[in-house]
Order: sequence, then C-alpha cells, then structure tokens
Amino acid sequence: MKNDLGRQDTVNHLSAVDTSNLPPDGGKQYNRLIFEKSPYLLQHAANPVDWYPWGEEAFEKARREDKPVMVSIGYSTCHWCHVMEEESFQDQEVGETLKRHVVSIKVDREERPDLDNTYMAACQLLKGNAGWPLNIFLSPDKKPFFAATYLPREARNDSAGILEVIQRISNLWKDKREDLLQTGEKVTSSLTRLAETTDNSAKTTLNEQPLLQSYDGFFAAFDKDRGGFGEAPKFPIPHNVSLLLRIWQRSGQENAHAMALRTLQHIRLGGIYDHIGFGVHRYALDPYWRIPHFEKMLYDQALLALASLEAFQASSDRFFRNMAEEILDYIIRDLPQKEGGFCSGEDADTEGEEGTFYLWTLEQIQEVLGVEHGTVFGHCYEVSWEGNFEGKNILRLEMDVNQWASWFGIEPQTLGDVLALGRQKLFVAREQRIRPHRDDMVLAAWNGLTIAALARGAALFDNSLYLSLAADAADFILDKMRNDLGRLLRRYRQGEAAVPAFLEDYAFVCWGLLELYQACFETRYLRAALDLTADMERLFGDGKGHFFDTAEDAEQVLVRNRTILDGAIPAGNSAASLNLLRLGSLTGDRSMEKRGELVLKASLAQALPYPTKTSLLRIALDFALGPQQVVVLTPGDNPEVLDGMLKALRSRFLPHTLILQNVPDDGQLAQLAPLVQGKTALKGRTTAYLCRGQTCLPPVQTVEELVGLLENLPDPTPSAP
Repeated sequence: MKNDLGRQDTVNHLSAVDTSNLPPDGGKQYNRLIFEKSPYLLQHAANPVDWYPWGEEAFEKARREDKPVMVSIGYSTCHWCHVMEEESFQDQEVGETLKRHVVSIKVDREERPDLDNTYMAACQLLKGNAGWPLNIFLSPDKKPFFAATYLPREARNDSAGILEVIQRISNLWKDKREDLLQTGEKVTSSLTRLAETTDNSAKTTLNEQPLLQSYDGFFAAFDKDRGGFGEAPKFPIPHNVSLLLRIWQRSGQENAHAMALRTLQHIRLGGIYDHIGFGVHRYALDPYWRIPHFEKMLYDQALLALASLEAFQASSDRFFRNMAEEILDYIIRDLPQKEGGFCSGEDADTEGEEGTFYLWTLEQIQEVLGVEHGTVFGHCYEVSWEGNFEGKNILRLEMDVNQWASWFGIEPQTLGDVLALGRQKLFVAREQRIRPHRDDMVLAAWNGLTIAALARGAALFDNSLYLSLAADAADFILDKMRNDLGRLLRRYRQGEAAVPAFLEDYAFVCWGLLELYQACFETRYLRAALDLTADMERLFGDGKGHFFDTAEDAEQVLVRNRTILDGAIPAGNSAASLNLLRLGSLTGDRSMEKRGELVLKASLAQALPYPTKTSLLRIALDFALGPQQVVVLTPGDNPEVLDGMLKALRSRFLPHTLILQNVPDDGQLAQLAPLVQGKTALKGRTTAYLCRGQTCLPPVQTVEELVGLLENLPDPTPSAP
C-alpha cells in the first residue's frame, strides 16, 4: 500500500481483503496488519498500535517524521509473544505512546528468518542474550542501537516496562542521537565482520578429526542420568543424535551409540513428549525433560522422527520404531493443511494459559478411566492429587513399562495394554477440550523436513500412507509454491504463495525430494531435486564454497549472512553440502560431489570451535569420508526378491548407501544417473549391483548374497590424507 494508512484509512481499504467476517463496525478496530497473511501479524491486527509490516513504507515514514523504528519480532505459537501482546500491545496508552515516539513494525520470524537472524545477532551483541519476542530499535537506515525481549507495560522484576523504554529512547533520540547512531554503526560493523567469509578451502583437508572432536564435546556435556547435553533449558536437537550414530558406526565407539539412544529414550519417556496425542514439545524447562514449554513445532517433529528412525535401524529396538510412528501419526493427524502440505505448529496456550490442553488432575483421569484403572495409570505417569506442575499433572514416565511391570509384578505386555487403553480413552476425552491455536502457514523448509521423515518412514516400514502423504506434500510445494519463473517461495497460506525462498527452503525441500525418490523411485522427484539444487547453487552460492542464507537478488538487510551453526533447525548451508554430496554420489556426477566437498572445506574452518553446534555439517563430512556406495536394483519376474532386497537395505543403518531402482525403458533415469546403464535383470531375474564410485562388484540375485555384500563393507575409517 502506498498510502500512509492510519486506523480510519485502514477501514477504507478493507475492500482489498475478505471482509465477510468483520464485525458490524466495518473493521474500525483494525490496523494495517489486517491485510497480511501471516497468522502472527494477524494476531496483532486489532492492537491499538499503528503497526506496519516490514517494508520501505515504514522506513520512509521514519525518515519523514524523524523518528526511530521499533521492530518487534515473534511467531504465532510463541507464549511470551502472546503475553506481551496482552499486557502491552493491547493497551491503548502503549499504542498512543508508540505512535507518538517511534514507527512500529511487526515481523513474523517464520516468514522472514533473514530479518530474525540479523537482528537476533544484533540483540546478542547489544545485551548478551536474546529470545522472542525480540524488540529491537533502529535508526531509519535499519541500524540497531537498542534491544530488548519481553517488555511488560510497566517495569516488573528484571523486566523494564515498555512505556519507560519508549520514553527513554525518545529522549535519547532528541538529546543524544549521535550516541545512538554510533552504537548502531558499531553493531553493524560487528555484524559485517561476523558475516565476512574467508576462503580457507585450500588449507582444509577432509578427515575424521572433526568427528572425534564432536564425540569429545558431546561426551563432556552428556547428562548421564537423563540423557541430552548440558543444563536446562533442554532442547531435543535430534541432529546431534543422528551425528552420534554415525560416529558410533565409523569409530565403533559404543558410548556414542549409548548417548544417542539414551537421549531419545528420556525424551520419549519425559514430560516433553505428549503421551496422549504424541509428538514432542519444543523444549524442557528443567534438566530432566519433565516440564515442557508446551508449543509443538513441525520441524521438531520431523527431525525427531528422522532420528528415531535411524535409532531403530541402529538398534533394532522396537521402542524407537514406536516413537517414530507416533510422531509421524501426530503430524498426519493434527498438522495437515487443508489445501496441501503441513501446518507450522501448535500453540502452547489455550484459554489464556500455557499447557491447559495437556494437563490433568487425578480426578479427571479417574472420571475417564474409573478409579482402579485411573490409579494404575496415575502411578505409571507420575499423576498425584497434589499435582506435579502448578496443581495439575504433566504425564511422564519416570520408568519404562518393563520397569513398572516388574514393580507391579505383572507381565509387561499386560501393563502395556492397560496403559495403551488408558491413553486411547484420555485422547478421546481430551479432544473435547479447546484446542491450542494452530499456525496454518505452510513453510517450504519445514515441509521439506517433513517429507524427508515421512518418506524415510514409508521406506523403512513399507507404509503406503506415509509415502502417499510425502508425495502429496512434495507435489503441493512443486505445484503451488513457485512463482511464474519457477522460483521457490517460502510461505503458503489461504491460497497465496509468497516470500522468496531462503537457502534453508531450497536445501530442505531438496533433502525431502531425495528421500522421497529413495522411497518410491519415481524419477520426477530426482529430477526436481537436481533442478532445485541447480537453482540453489546459482542463487545462494558464490562458487567458492560459500552458501548465503539469502538469494543474490534478495533484500539485503545490513549484511548477507551465512549460517554455519545449527539451532533447533540445522543450518541450511550444511544441508546444501550434504545434498550435493548425496546427489553427486547417486548420479555419478563427480563435479557435484566436488562442489559439496568445497562447501565442507569452506565451512569446517569456521565450524571447528563449535564441535557440538555444527552436527549436520559433520554428518555431511561423514558422508564425504565414505565409503559411499550405490546399489542399483533391476527388477525381474520375481518381485518378492526385490522386496526382500529393499527390506535388507532399508532395515540396516547404512548412511553412506543410496539406492537406484533401474527401469530399462526409463530414459530419463539413465540420463540423470548413468550408473544404471547396462544394469539388466540377468536371465529375467531381479539383480542387484553394488557400486563404489564407477566400480561395481559382480551382480547378485538373492537377498542372502546382497546381505553378504552389505555385511562385508570396507572399514569406514579413511586413510590418512
């Protein structure tokens, strides 16, 4: 919108949106955020704050009126964002004060991770810590000079009040502006230095030392009592588990295996896990995984499902299969978006309180299950009359079912059946409650991770529903989340795809497409992965091993960042490297593999000081070190052997092994992956070819022969460089 809309002007422009649900006053209570698609921005559309979305209009107003800018960043399922909105942004005096002294901008971090990353780093520099909601104050040229997180209306405990902060900043802007501008320059200079890239690739060799370094770091931080790493708050960080499993396989270090499995076990048994409806909450407030922050994010589900699937492959323990299936079942039951793809997550709050949907009293449980059944259930899940959390109870298992069965003196299967029946009944009862808000944005990156998890689960468990849903989500992204030029878009909501995609979107969607091809062997998904990877290299790479978070033609806010460190989501840079390595291996494109290695070498020098915060990059390193192998399966007239071979390949933890299924009349596959050429079904029978690089072992035609090849792999420890 070109006009400088005020609240009355907003009413005059409501014809641009669907006004069927507006109240009789025609929407006079809305600000300009009513025109946005983001659920987070729309949550603030009725605030008495003169909000702007991010854009030049707001900064031009700041220059014209000679005011600083307040950028407030959060997301729709953020508990403390809700608290601040209720206490501060819904207050009339706060709205008037903001309008008088600053220009106010609302940003959804899920739509604009580039803005969030830049100003979150600035917040760290300015105050030493950061979080959401993030409220950062800028000069009209977007340079940050003051940062805060949660701001109540008035000062409380250690939190400054927003009215006081705004007045102080206004006074400084008038009287000591030069000091603020100098602070902005210093912070911007620091951000620029942090974003600078150096070409150390020529000095870097690929060896296993960074993997051993990560093992030492995880071992030092490991919580031997409850799994996980470090003190509270505790985040699941599933990619740490995936790295530890690879370290175990490469080195034979049993402690790596034990740390990975023990961490997953305690997450699954703890209060961070939803024992009734399944899925994992975002993090635990305590070191024992007992008390969660109750929001659920799609990316956590996808990554934890992937880690659980790998744990099942690496242990054959049914516990991890159940965990993966429960998480995937939660995704497909509660997070599908009706137009396609999966929603971003669910809120922590219902009825104005955090966790209300998930908490129980013993009385409520006994009402549903009866006194006897409810008492047994309550014993196992740590439910008491006094409660284990603010007078109510978070369900959690301090011991697993086998231990509880021994305690009760009954068979584990019997107790397991009793608890399963109880969970089913409580689930039905809980469905009658007011559900948490669901963020129904479809984000390309998070859906890419979900496609990867569903496809991997489909392959491992031969689950046609998972495969169908993974394919549907991939088709939705490819069909609905690209612009007329074929460029990937980040966000879809209410019939509109928008926001040019970031590196993580390209990298994670490619990851999902590669896993989907490995599950169904439809060549079009391999083609799509290669095409998006080519676009990713062109838009985000510099040809020297550096992948930037934003495209070359995107808005650059202060700096063009390159993220190396993982967070709750692994770094897109690392996923891009792993994609290049895997696709290069699968297609035999040595040039692509070399480019993946170049990214590794360019990143490892910066990553070395962070052995436990660059797990996906080190997973890519593990793949690069190999031994990489591709199994070409050519179906014959005995499909049961093909099924057996696929089961043998998929049931094992083989992170360096990829599969091609050859269809002789599929010319496109032969063009994309020349390795399949000449790999026929000998004498019309299903035949497997195990290849390392361009060298293939003699073909085999039985499951037993293929297993023999898989169990006699070369030592994964690389020779000295």
